[in-house]
Amino acid sequence: MRGIQLSGINEWQLRDDLPEPVPGADEAVVRIRRVGICGTDMHAYRGNQPFFTYPRIIGHELSGIVEQAGSAVRHGIQTGDPVAVIPYLHCGECVACRSGKTNCCVSMRVLGVHADGGLCERIVVPATHLIKTDGLSFDQAAMLEPLAIGAHAVRRSRVMRGETVLVIGAGPIGLGVMASAKAAGANVIAMDVNEERLAFCQTWARADHTVHAFHDPHGHIKQITGGDYPTVVFDATGNAQSMEISFDYPASGGTLVFVGLVKSRISFDDAEFHRRELTVMGSRNATREDFDRVKEAMLAGIIDVGPYITHRASLDTMTGEFDRWLDPAAKVIKAIVEL
Repeated sequence: MRGIQLSGINEWQLRDDLPEPVPGADEAVVRIRRVGICGTDMHAYRGNQPFFTYPRIIGHELSGIVEQAGSAVRHGIQTGDPVAVIPYLHCGECVACRSGKTNCCVSMRVLGVHADGGLCERIVVPATHLIKTDGLSFDQAAMLEPLAIGAHAVRRSRVMRGETVLVIGAGPIGLGVMASAKAAGANVIAMDVNEERLAFCQTWARADHTVHAFHDPHGHIKQITGGDYPTVVFDATGNAQSMEISFDYPASGGTLVFVGLVKSRISFDDAEFHRRELTVMGSRNATREDFDRVKEAMLAGIIDVGPYITHRASLDTMTGEFDRWLDPAAKVIKAIVEL
């Protein structure tokens, strides 16, 4: 079987001798058709991804076709079904799983991070972690995962219709947060350091306002909100400095949600934190409910992944494209590998 293995930092290896996957009870073999590339993969390539070990086959934004169903049929999975993969393998028994928070399982294993992922021809997946995607293209199905992360953050924050939210970071995850916040009826302010990306926030995610992070952001946010500031702030940058500064932006009594992940410590002014009685949340991964919400939004035409996917490669050409995708000049929003 063919696939691409990340053998070490900055070291790709195109393999044609990978073992064929053998499904166990209630597992299915999925022939992979699309693999989205995300910040997790890019950080792993550069050697600054937490929880990552080498060698590893990356890839957790996955869509494909069920090639072998076996006993997975008892879960409604049939051979030939088009599917997306929920890549978060949870134990089902820990305190988080027992309370329905499978996205932060104590023993979480994420495909492409803790276990080999889908940047290969075929992969074994538990039937419980497959979503049938009839009516969606392979591109759309592969984008369920990154967009579900934004949907989960918005659902966790309990954003209400009419609230004003600020989303810091207009990368793929931040854009997904904006799209879900708009779907929830919020007024969205997008903040980033890139003018072109801010323009994309307005056309694709329908952001109501944009703020450049280097051009008096406090003043602009104060003006937009009439001095109240946003009631919910999402930081999707994965940047420690941005995450520390983000404590400045929530309204008194507001909520700050960290969607991005950084391999670092962050600090904040405790007196100011208490003065405004802020709520700080972490938002990790997503649940099936979030995948289903994004799927319905795609089927309804609310989310269009066409402009969101900006770069493509095949299994044979990806390793030669990856360094270019890391260059900001390439203007990558979402890159995808086609099999």
